[in-house]
Amino acid sequence: MRIGIFGGTFDPPHIGHLILADECQRQLSLDKLLWVVTNHPPHKELTGISSIEDRLELVRLTIADNPYFEISRVDIDRPGPHYSVDTVKILRKQFPEAELFYLLGGDSLHDLPGWHTPNDFLAACDGIGVMRRHDDQVDLDKLEQTIPGISQKVHMIEAPILEISSHEIRERIQEGAGYRYYLTRPVYQAIQQMKLYRK
Repeated sequence: MRIGIFGGTFDPPHIGHLILADECQRQLSLDKLLWVVTNHPPHKELTGISSIEDRLELVRLTIADNPYFEISRVDIDRPGPHYSVDTVKILRKQFPEAELFYLLGGDSLHDLPGWHTPNDFLAACDGIGVMRRHDDQVDLDKLEQTIPGISQKVHMIEAPILEISSHEIRERIQEGAGYRYYLTRPVYQAIQQMKLYRK
């Protein structure tokens, strides 16, 4: 079994997330893609982050019709800080027979040497799926100098990277701008009903 690990705050989850997750699932032949909803990401400021319950509900609505997608509570049901290396190791215990592919963006790949124990993180993963923009220049030779073995584990994912961010969607909602087509219909309706992201 091949399992993808797709982490994020998903505040809110949008169509850009779905497109990337779908391309990763197809191109890496994943049997399952876990949406790892992060409770308290160590690299992000926590001001204004929505409750974990609200974000879980939005992700549930986002992925409900895709049999390959599943929510994981691995970064919710344990105390922080939540480092990626620990997330992978816990999932390894949950799925001992599986190949685990950690999915990240090209910008995160550049930043990998600054992550918490990057060499241990690489060792814990069977592969790393990198979703990069077309203008991203990833220098694997340079990364190889600080994280030996990374070249063998990186798989580039070709996918359209939409210029959409959860931060932008939250701002548009606060400003009263349009945001309907950035989201799936159930998520759009839930945000309205739950009155999320309003001032």
